[in-house]
Amino acid sequence: MRLAGVRALVTGGASGLGRAVVDHFVAEGARVTVFDRSEPGLAAVTAAHPGTVIGVQGDVRELAANRRAVADTLAAFDGLDVLVGNAGIWDYNRSLVNLPDDKIDAAFDEIMGVNVKGYLLAAKAALLALVASEGSMIFTVSNAGFYPDGGGTLYTASKHAAVGLIRQLAFECAPKVRVNGVAPGAINTDLRGPAALDMQDRSLGDVLTKDAMTGNLPIDRLPNPEDYTAAFVFLAAAGESGHATGSIINIDGGFAARGVSRVRGGDALANGD
Repeated sequence: MRLAGVRALVTGGASGLGRAVVDHFVAEGARVTVFDRSEPGLAAVTAAHPGTVIGVQGDVRELAANRRAVADTLAAFDGLDVLVGNAGIWDYNRSLVNLPDDKIDAAFDEIMGVNVKGYLLAAKAALLALVASEGSMIFTVSNAGFYPDGGGTLYTASKHAAVGLIRQLAFECAPKVRVNGVAPGAINTDLRGPAALDMQDRSLGDVLTKDAMTGNLPIDRLPNPEDYTAAFVFLAAAGESGHATGSIINIDGGFAARGVSRVRGGDALANGD
């Protein structure tokens, strides 16, 4: 197994992409702490992996909660090898012109707090443990970390900031700790929005339907969370990615290769069109 003996901490690991990463890590031999705010989600993931996964409930925007998650990992597994910063929220493509004046401050603080500050605090809390194990950090980015229209103004800014954070941490933490990222594209998952914009009960899976995505990307299908998890396993496996740091694996379904005309189909290519 590729992650045999690896001790990992995954933020936002009780649902969606984070839960899929946890499941794949466990299947590859890892022991995992899941840090999430959802008590029902934590109960479900720990019940699915008894003795292999522990849960810690808390808010990623609080340094004390992140430190508690690291401390519980050290107590349970006697060390930490991989931090996966994954907790995030989406703004449902809310444009600047449609951001209400009286909600900008709160929406900015919430999205940046979860998507950027949450990563920074997780890195701060885990750093010494990862130096001791010569481990690694992996952060979930997004195609919005590179291109426009993968989210609205605030989300896109937060994911561009995550790219900068990865690169700076890779510089600061070398050579003891590797820092990398995975940038998924569209995904069929239960990603929620900020409460400041009354989006906390909206689900990304209700918006990015198979029909809505048809014809938009060269890889003409809507991925599930499991379609992205192998990239996290690769970066967590030091024997496979030991020279990777400051790198981001961009798995965007061809977002950057769309061109300006229609997406070409396999049938047309087969006919020489």
